Amino acid sequence: MKRYSVIYLLREQYQHVGSATLSEAKTVLQKLSTDKRRIPIGIYDAKTELFEWEPNRQHELNNASISEQGNRGHHIITIAEALRRRDSGWHPADGFQRPSFFA
Repeated sequence: MKRYSVIYLLREQYQHVGSATLSEAKTVLQKLSTDKRRIPIGIYDAKTELFEWEPNRQHELNNASISEQGNRGHHIITIAEALRRRDSGWHPADGFQRPSFFA
């Protein structure tokens, strides 16, 4: 599994792209900032469980209260971990199976 996840919004839903290195993740984040359909959020490091905000969002966060900074950080890390868990359970070889009744 790739260590880094680049988090972005697409159609008001969080998505991520896995990257093996931090430099690769930063390149992906920079490319996302030029895409009008996607809104870059930042980079999650699964090994350290830390999140690096996209520069414009980091500036906004620096102006927020300590409590708000903590809430936002906890929120985005929870989202990043959920996206990684979701995608780690899917294997292309499995194909698209019919969902169960409880899906």
